[in-house]
Amino acid sequence: MNQQIYINGEYFAKDDAKISVYDHGLLYGDGIFEGMRIYSGKVFRLHQHLLRLWESAAAISLQIPMDLEKLTRDVKEAVARNGLQDGYIRLIVTRGAGALGLDPFRCSNAQVIIIVDKITLYPDELYQNGLELVTASTIRNHPAALSPRIKSLNYLNNVLAKMEGLKAGCKEALMLNHLGQVAECTGDNVFVVRGGQLLTPPKEAGILEGITRNAVIELATEAGIEAIEMPLTRHDLFVADECFLTGSAAEVIPVVILDGRTIGNGKPGPITQQLNDAFRELVQK
Repeated sequence: MNQQIYINGEYFAKDDAKISVYDHGLLYGDGIFEGMRIYSGKVFRLHQHLLRLWESAAAISLQIPMDLEKLTRDVKEAVARNGLQDGYIRLIVTRGAGALGLDPFRCSNAQVIIIVDKITLYPDELYQNGLELVTASTIRNHPAALSPRIKSLNYLNNVLAKMEGLKAGCKEALMLNHLGQVAECTGDNVFVVRGGQLLTPPKEAGILEGITRNAVIELATEAGIEAIEMPLTRHDLFVADECFLTGSAAEVIPVVILDGRTIGNGKPGPITQQLNDAFRELVQK
């Protein structure tokens, strides 16, 4: 693969793709991003991802230096140039180069970066047998400090929780909010199944409103499975019939153990499998 990185309308080889060390995205995490999947050469729900990007930009008063239609065309062109039929896109917008100080008004020329690359998925056996999670001591950012609904470059909160999970031998970790409620995992949304109903934390719990999450809720509704957004605690996961995670990279992946305790019968459940099959069919349309 002759990888080409897009920066502000120009393409560079991977080793030549550079931005200023004074960029506020690097210095302060002052920027936003989206992670998107490519299936059969098409970007899954590109429009929804870009709408969320614009919402994140508005929330931090960041002006994206092009309109949505132009960025849509540029993402599709970047995918075509890199020739990947199945892969991942990281779309980044930074505040741009400034000074060694917090003042964002000293920044100029916001940077738009599109990286198209191969994707590393969870191993197949985890989709067949299920994930094990631990609850991280690192909580989600308090929404009054930094809204978790902003997909910002400041991901240290998630990185620290991810480290906790990895050190415990788990590939993901569950994150709670400041109220002790279930929020999400470090990179995925959380669902449980109980009594045939699908339950998931609401936006107010401090989650990122995932594109895959919303797609799965739509698929469940179409299949006659009631999907309810409601506050959840770890207790709800411990007593669930099934549990699974959703995300652009994870897609739909079952969870069978939390904090050493078996969920359901310790195997991926039928509704999880049904929604996983429906999602995989959806992305190929």
